[in-house]
Amino acid sequence: MGGLRFDKCRLSVDNHRMLLFSQIVAEGRIQQAIKEGRFDNLECAGKPLPPDEAEKLPPDLRMAYRMLKNSGYVPAEIVEEREIVRTIDLLEQMEDEGERYRQMQKLNVMIMKMNERRGRPVNLEVSDDYHRRIIEKVRLAEERFKK
Repeated sequence: MGGLRFDKCRLSVDNHRMLLFSQIVAEGRIQQAIKEGRFDNLECAGKPLPPDEAEKLPPDLRMAYRMLKNSGYVPAEIVEEREIVRTIDLLEQMEDEGERYRQMQKLNVMIMKMNERRGRPVNLEVSDDYHRRIIEKVRLAEERFKK
């Protein structure tokens, strides 16, 4: 057991040394860039940084999130939400009541499935008024098609 603890401590020390080494290398490159004037006249100079999209994530997940985002990965939840918004936008353009009714049913199923997977409701605050109108039209269409 004692040897195992030593190995863990040694790994920790080695990781710490590697981190220090990478920090030293990074700092050296930054200082070299400053000397060469690479940071002079940057187009964003004096402007605030954009908000960090990962600030609400736990610190240990931020790097993985950024790597996935930079490689073009989009979480399934975001894809589903975009599809819902796209369907709502298409509904605004539709003139055929029968097709609009079918698409509204499809939209309702998409929202229910997403709510079920998430364990919380889809946030459609941006289009709350439109969503309310869709629900009303679905109700009216259901009444019309039932007769």
